[in-house]
Amino acid sequence: MKQLTFAARHHQLTNIHSWTPDSQWLVFDVRPSGASFTGKTIERVNVYSGEVEVLYTAREGAHVGVVTVSPQAEKYVFIHGPENPDGNWQYDFHHRRGVITEKGVTWNLDAMDITAPYTPGALRGGTHVHVFSPNGENVSFTYNDHVMHALSPAKDLRNVGVAVPFGPVTPPCTHPREYGGSHWCVLISRTTSTPVPGSDDINRAYEEGWVGSDRLAFIGDTLSTGGEKVPELFIVVLPGDEQGWKTAGDAPLMGSEQTLPAPPKGVVQKRLTFTHQRRYPGLVNMPRHWVRSNPQATQIAFLMRDEHGIVQLWLISPDGGEPRQLTFTAAGIQSAFNWHPSGNALGFVLENRIALCDAGRGDITFLTPDRENPPSADAVVFSPDGKLIAWMEEVEGFRQLWMTETRL
Repeated sequence: MKQLTFAARHHQLTNIHSWTPDSQWLVFDVRPSGASFTGKTIERVNVYSGEVEVLYTAREGAHVGVVTVSPQAEKYVFIHGPENPDGNWQYDFHHRRGVITEKGVTWNLDAMDITAPYTPGALRGGTHVHVFSPNGENVSFTYNDHVMHALSPAKDLRNVGVAVPFGPVTPPCTHPREYGGSHWCVLISRTTSTPVPGSDDINRAYEEGWVGSDRLAFIGDTLSTGGEKVPELFIVVLPGDEQGWKTAGDAPLMGSEQTLPAPPKGVVQKRLTFTHQRRYPGLVNMPRHWVRSNPQATQIAFLMRDEHGIVQLWLISPDGGEPRQLTFTAAGIQSAFNWHPSGNALGFVLENRIALCDAGRGDITFLTPDRENPPSADAVVFSPDGKLIAWMEEVEGFRQLWMTETRL
């Protein structure tokens, strides 16, 4: 085990793509806590030398955080809050954007247009947790909508979107808070504020994960026949070319004054899990986790309770079928997880230790000993070369970055 950061402040890893492609640096933000979005800088630490570099500093009262790296280049993407926030406009789920920085140059990922008629390829609010596809071309995110929030907060439903490199998108910018972006952005999930109990309708789409570079899986909140929330696993196949991304389906890509933006033509969400009749139905929301495909795009992993109510890892094919229980732990999985780059193992927190799970047999190997302070549940991330695994752990009141060898 090796402690990587020592400054008397918090260091926050994102749940995936926290390493540079050369496996030399970990990127992080400096939020005082995971829920407080008040960090000013995006930084990285060299895991061998301990050198810390500032990659970006927010200005004009803005804040930044939740940084990830492209798997193909040293290109960083993160959340940027509004500059010069005031009583009418401040950081919120529907007031944030994605920003990319590469080789010292920084630009907006998504455009924003909140003045009707809206601009195709632009969004109307806040994007969050930006993650590059495995080929480094597209970026997924979760989304909240300013227009719907102003109409009624109950209509501002969480959705999943994708930014594709078919921009730039330049709205008229008649409102002082509007801006352009480098990428064409659309939603790829479909939600409703009035889901039919027992149906495939969802009122929230979130915690997405890439399945190869042409599909996205995510959690969608369904309703049981009794009206209770049951999170299920969904998947969508994404358009294959620019025309596909820019062709509207049965509703405007950019939304209307009464409706959310809509997916492109042919993007249909397919439900993969059907757990309403289980003793403990649904994927779990605690610990918070993001569904993750193996690098081969043949299995999607997620967390669900077993028949004893214990949180376990489960696997399912992107084509559907019955999920397979992978772990049979007595204590339960405690954190978000990720696949080893080989696809042969997964890493997570178990019994307050960093653990590896064999993706075939479910065997558990512990990489760290029992410690006074358990690892954070937010992020357990493998280096791209597969040799190292990193996490966060509190030391003298501050969240610090740690790593150890995977022995794989």
